[in-house]
Amino acid sequence: MSILKHYKEKLDLLKSTGNFRQFTANQQNDHWITIQNKTMLNLSSNDYLGLASKRHLTEQFLDEKSYYFSSSSSRLLTGNFEEYTLCEKALSDAFLGRSALLFNSGYHMNIGILPALADSQTLILADKLVHASIIDGIRLSQGKYLRYRHNDLEHLSQLIAKYHDSVEIERIIVVTESIFSMDGDEADLTQLVKLKKQFPKVMLYVDEAHAIGVRGHLGLGCAEQYQVISEIDFLVGTFGKAVASVGGYLICEPVIRDYLINTMRPLIFSTALPPINIAWTTFMFEHMQTMQRERHALGEISTYLQSEIIQKGYSSPSTSHLVPIIIGDSLKAVNQAKEMQAHGFYIMPVRPPTVPKNTARLRVSLTASIPKQALEKLVDIL
Repeated sequence: MSILKHYKEKLDLLKSTGNFRQFTANQQNDHWITIQNKTMLNLSSNDYLGLASKRHLTEQFLDEKSYYFSSSSSRLLTGNFEEYTLCEKALSDAFLGRSALLFNSGYHMNIGILPALADSQTLILADKLVHASIIDGIRLSQGKYLRYRHNDLEHLSQLIAKYHDSVEIERIIVVTESIFSMDGDEADLTQLVKLKKQFPKVMLYVDEAHAIGVRGHLGLGCAEQYQVISEIDFLVGTFGKAVASVGGYLICEPVIRDYLINTMRPLIFSTALPPINIAWTTFMFEHMQTMQRERHALGEISTYLQSEIIQKGYSSPSTSHLVPIIIGDSLKAVNQAKEMQAHGFYIMPVRPPTVPKNTARLRVSLTASIPKQALEKLVDIL
């Protein structure tokens, strides 16, 4: 066991600081979750529109057609079934005719696109709070990179101006999320597009993982909401949250799509998702676009909770359905999460390294079917 002592000591340190994590078995029904025979309001799910819990949609989908349950190879071999073509066409039709490309997951997408695009003449400027998958993609790339202060477009503008005319830099890729996963705040896509247009070498990469399904009339994300779909060079997102499926997507120009098919290692060397998954994604993506009522309901309860948390004296930067309640100390956040669970609210603590040191928090993830009365009780307990 001596060879494992190093790892045990590391785990003991995580436990002593309240940062130890483990899997928890559960059963879910609509906006409820049951763990060890205790049923709680689920405030930790990414099923923002409640699509994953609609059993009648599953029954309708399975009644329509039979599908392959395995693709057996990558898309470049024999895995490119008709379902892929139909799904990418549905995406292209929705996103103003732009090209679409599918990936096995949002993580696959973010660790593959930037390494394929960025060479030694590329500078990547990434928001300080972009997701871990984007950070990993940046590190895997050959590009130079710098982080700009979170949502600080003045700082970003200074960095672009400093490096734009360098003979060593042929392109600058600005990388951000639209809705940030831990703070629930937003990038100003309108101003980012205006900034991009001032510099011919600049391209814009926006991850809509937490906005797809939630924002815009059709649920196409913040890019639809602010009418900038055509102005974003790499518009990416996931189907694993509000769309209640699996996989990721990129909306881009045709030349970028073709380039990635030929250069992106996670795409080339991964077995493609089974056709049944892709057909389900298409089915749910089309249904998601009709859910204006759910998007409105989610917006209303989000605004309510944001306001009430601030009135309680907590710090919370959220402008979305992701509402952090910032505690600070990890052990305090863990204990407060347990207290909320004891009152019937399944809220998980988020701790370093997922968030910066001393910003441990309770992360409330709202879904459209949660009644306002339940949130009023939550506020009273806080």
